[in-house]
Amino acid sequence: MAQAQIRSKIVDVPPLENGDRLTRQEFERRYGAMPEGHGAELIEGVVYMAAALRFLSHGKPHSQLNAWLATYQIFTMGVEIADAPTVRLDGVNEPQPDLALFVSPEKGGQVQVSEDDYLEGAPELVAEIAASTVSIDLGDKKLAYERNGVQEYLVWRVLDGELDGFQLKAGRYVLQKPEADGILRSRQFAGLWLDREALLAGNMKQVLAVLQQGIASVAD
Repeated sequence: MAQAQIRSKIVDVPPLENGDRLTRQEFERRYGAMPEGHGAELIEGVVYMAAALRFLSHGKPHSQLNAWLATYQIFTMGVEIADAPTVRLDGVNEPQPDLALFVSPEKGGQVQVSEDDYLEGAPELVAEIAASTVSIDLGDKKLAYERNGVQEYLVWRVLDGELDGFQLKAGRYVLQKPEADGILRSRQFAGLWLDREALLAGNMKQVLAVLQQGIASVAD
């Protein structure tokens, strides 16, 4: 590319910077001009640039939650799962949640797929792996998901060894506690059961066994 063209591009599209306060439209314009491989989110009008992701504090727990949700999706009609999708929530929020589970648009879900292949609207369930991002995930991002109608929100606080489940009731998130048998049961997705302690202990065999029990309970 000629130097004049490079200078013109720089002038026309300012670089995306951590902490920028932007509209969603301006965020997308600048994000589109970034080199491939750079991640960013817009949360309550503020830009957050993605940091390098570590294995134990993000990659491994992400894959474990993904295995749980993906198994549910495989056995459940009319449900979709997305790994780190860009979600257009509203005019000042365009997050990339670690995982999203949602009812297919043709089945009457809250989410639509845009012509340019992004999710628009609030997924019924969002899950975040929170290590260095705990203050964001339980702060402004939680508020944005709550306000836009994400029905269930899971936050795995990896460094604390805890997983919080929130359910939307009367427009506000309420912390969900496991039932007497220690299982978190989704109110939005029938049969989506989570053995919270097994997940935190890394016992995926038990996690998936309990999930299969939940799936089978719907068929009974």
